[in-house]
Amino acid sequence: MSLPRIGVFLTSLLLAGTSLSAGTANAQDTSSQNTSQTGPISGYMEMHYNRPINDPLAPPILDFHRFVLLVSHRFSDRIHFFGEIELEHSIVEGLEEKGELELEQAYVDFLVTPELNFRAGMMLAPMGIINERHEPPTFYGVERPFVDTFVIPTTWFDVGGGIHGTLGGKLRYRVYVMAPLDSVEFSAEEGFRGAAQNGSNAHARNMAVTGRLEYVGFRGLTLGTSFWRGDSSVTLVRLETPTSMIAADARYRRGRFEGRAQYAHGFVENAAELNDAVFRLTGVDPNVGSQIRGFYVEGAYSVLPRDFPHELGLFVRYENFDTQFRMDEGNVGLPQFDRDAWVIGANYWLDPDVVLKVDYSHVRSQSDIIAGPRSLNLGIGWWF
Repeated sequence: MSLPRIGVFLTSLLLAGTSLSAGTANAQDTSSQNTSQTGPISGYMEMHYNRPINDPLAPPILDFHRFVLLVSHRFSDRIHFFGEIELEHSIVEGLEEKGELELEQAYVDFLVTPELNFRAGMMLAPMGIINERHEPPTFYGVERPFVDTFVIPTTWFDVGGGIHGTLGGKLRYRVYVMAPLDSVEFSAEEGFRGAAQNGSNAHARNMAVTGRLEYVGFRGLTLGTSFWRGDSSVTLVRLETPTSMIAADARYRRGRFEGRAQYAHGFVENAAELNDAVFRLTGVDPNVGSQIRGFYVEGAYSVLPRDFPHELGLFVRYENFDTQFRMDEGNVGLPQFDRDAWVIGANYWLDPDVVLKVDYSHVRSQSDIIAGPRSLNLGIGWWF
């Protein structure tokens, strides 16, 4: 698939290594004029239709899932601002089920050299593939992968600061200090999802450290590894709950074939004490696991002739994810949270910036009682 126009804009704006940070370091020329420039405004949107297959009581859902505006400003050749505002589910009425309005990114880049640059503000955690590259034309499938939902809590963002750069033209890195997760928001079913403080009066008694390293030295191949580490004792200040995550991923494209693979593993220390403390506080035992784990492999193939004006890619993805992969003594994991999934479908790019999607998703669990959901999904996504 050719590089979309918004990709060209983002590539010229920010440092290579994230979907919203590629290529500025090479643009630093001390002889150029330090002129101020705003814009252009850009964005991306996606609409979904999800029809459950194995639950006759569940209605089909038609949802304008995301409306996102991206703004940028260049104060000078070395100082850039980037922001992202996202409206989910089209309307906000005070209840999260109705929708969310989020300031997902708002940071300033201080560009020094290709090897060393500084960043501060609201930033995406550099974990995995999708969290930093979540615009709909950039991935296969109507919904984001389950691993990037229940293990890596995409979209994962918070306030902080750090450094980033490119070493030798082949090694990209990002290292940030960010506000920690809140362990009270951990859950048995969804792992760390919903635990980020998202820069809203974030408690910063214990800061977390996160980073990512990417190697692009092989043609068509990007190898990445990520980490997160921080004490998540935000609400329960007397209980230490160090939380960490490691991830590894690979993306490969050659000719008509495109493949992805990712593995992520999270750790919660003192999970038994956390479960007991939350039970005493709320009356509900969250039954949080001491480890969560997930992985997926995906293959896609472009089937239309090269001279055809559009592009059609068929894909299949297998995922395995368990939000109670390991339990502390005294807690028992539930089999319905040990899940795997097959997702098969197609992406049809009417334009490099506009994609139609269809897929069939079949989630299975180890439970003999609770069946995993199956659904037919349609979507359209675009960016500008």
